[in-house]
Amino acid sequence: MKHKQDDDRIESGPRRNLLKAATGAVAFGALRGAGGLGALSALAVSVPARAQGGKTLRIGFQKYGNFVVLKARGTLEKRLAAQGWSVQWFEFPGGPQLLEGLNAGAVDVGTVGETPPIFAQAGGVDFVYAGREPPAPKAEAIVVPHGSSIRTPADLRGKRVALNQGSNVHYLLVEALRHANVGYNEIEPVYLAPADARAAFANGSVDAWAIWDPYFAAAERQLNARSIADGTGLVRNTQYYLSSRKFAVAQPQIVHALLDEVAQVDAWARGNIPAVAAQLSPLVDLDPATLELALGRTSYGVFPVDSATLAYQQQIADTFTALKLIPKKIVVTETRWQT
Repeated sequence: MKHKQDDDRIESGPRRNLLKAATGAVAFGALRGAGGLGALSALAVSVPARAQGGKTLRIGFQKYGNFVVLKARGTLEKRLAAQGWSVQWFEFPGGPQLLEGLNAGAVDVGTVGETPPIFAQAGGVDFVYAGREPPAPKAEAIVVPHGSSIRTPADLRGKRVALNQGSNVHYLLVEALRHANVGYNEIEPVYLAPADARAAFANGSVDAWAIWDPYFAAAERQLNARSIADGTGLVRNTQYYLSSRKFAVAQPQIVHALLDEVAQVDAWARGNIPAVAAQLSPLVDLDPATLELALGRTSYGVFPVDSATLAYQQQIADTFTALKLIPKKIVVTETRWQT
């Protein structure tokens, strides 16, 4: 990125969202103690709530992805209006913050990567896995400045690595280090949300950055960043659709309607990447070429969360338990959606 104005523009959408700003202030790391849960309880009174008896589906989404396209197309609103339901959309800077919003009762459903649900479950968030996309391992990576002497994850020993704690790239970093025989305690993780991590990467405050698309694509094109490892052969990078358990039990038909509309958007997007990039560009403040790069690495389709998928999530959970990055062993199958 050559101009500060462009740095600001990338995050202008999320910064406009008051709900995101509120939920972003609470980290899942705080959930390890009662104070963290208390903070989330306090947060619940400061975010928009559904009116008593109201029929509103509140969706948490991130800067990029099929939820943004679905929101722009308006097909979900039309479908649910026939059933007397309205839709509200709330933007979050990452999966951990989105799940904080779900825990606080601010949203009913949302989409996140494979690691945030693990930290959320460990923190006591009551949710279920409603659906998943196919793996997209190339859509996240560990990047370094183009002229860096760091060539492989093995070179990260003793280095400062920026990442969003509890996000999908947290597991990527852990696995990349493990395969390189580098202990997690041999690097200096710097936990930052994407906007702050981008600034730290750009000004040289960190040596590497573990990040996902479209931030990954933007770093490549605008900051001349170089990937030293993506998820290929390391992690699946699966995107999940989650719902609060209470909402999924009470309104399964609404959750199914949402997933069906997502599937239809995906079916169209798969064969129309340039059109999707053009549609997303003004919504996420990124140029179409950057978005086309990111969209070419993503996956499409909506599938049930089967036993094999939950077993993979358990593997992630056990990895973070062993590293003492979550405080206790969790049983992922407890979050299975019994429809």
